[in-house]
Amino acid sequence: MGIVIKNAEQIQGIRDSSRLAGKTLLMIAEYVKEGVSTAQLDKIIEEYIRDNGAIPAPLNYNGFPKASCISPNNIVCHGIPNDKTILKPGDILNIDVTTILEGYYGDTSKMFTVGDISDKAAQLIENTKHCLNLGIAQVQPNNSFGNIGFAIGRYAKAKKYSVVYEFCGHGIGLEFHEEPQVEHTARRNSGPRMKPGMIFTIEPMINVGKPKVEIDQFDGWTARTIDGELSAQFEHTVLVTETGVEVLTDVSGEY
Repeated sequence: MGIVIKNAEQIQGIRDSSRLAGKTLLMIAEYVKEGVSTAQLDKIIEEYIRDNGAIPAPLNYNGFPKASCISPNNIVCHGIPNDKTILKPGDILNIDVTTILEGYYGDTSKMFTVGDISDKAAQLIENTKHCLNLGIAQVQPNNSFGNIGFAIGRYAKAKKYSVVYEFCGHGIGLEFHEEPQVEHTARRNSGPRMKPGMIFTIEPMINVGKPKVEIDQFDGWTARTIDGELSAQFEHTVLVTETGVEVLTDVSGEY
């Protein structure tokens, strides 16, 4: 099928869905605190998305049982919200939400913290956010998709982190996952070239230890670091414009 160039109507629909996804992460922040279960957070997220006329894309996607992915500490991604995971001081967690509004998809995630966290965790979060920003800075017409991963990988390696290579960003908007795959570690100038109207996610997962993950054999989803070390992730949905980039899930005016 190739990489879909979205038309103006589609871009506006994806923009609206992306804004709702971003607003969902802003909304949930006040509930992320000690003693709350990840299942409680998921319930609040689902109700907010539905109250705003949308549906949560992860729910029942290939059998995924919840409305969001919540991944604490050494869980890299696809953590399943549950009643047994109770937030405690020192925890860091990624909350990943994808909305379907009027048939259009928006996808974003960010890190949250509970109480005082370690310096190691704080530095990981800060550097992972910088990795995302470096990736976004590469988004412009005619640039190669590989330069996103090249910029992220070079910085992460310089900071003595590893980049998860088993999961990547992806085209999005009309479907949950579209072409292309957006690698977070790649060769310079590799891959297809960006064109105005392309929409995709950049979502680097950065580990303190080794890059490899292991998938939980019982639930088939939860991806953990193989060495138990911390992992962090940030994600935005971005649009290639005629002159550069629009960060569709940015609702705080950061970009």
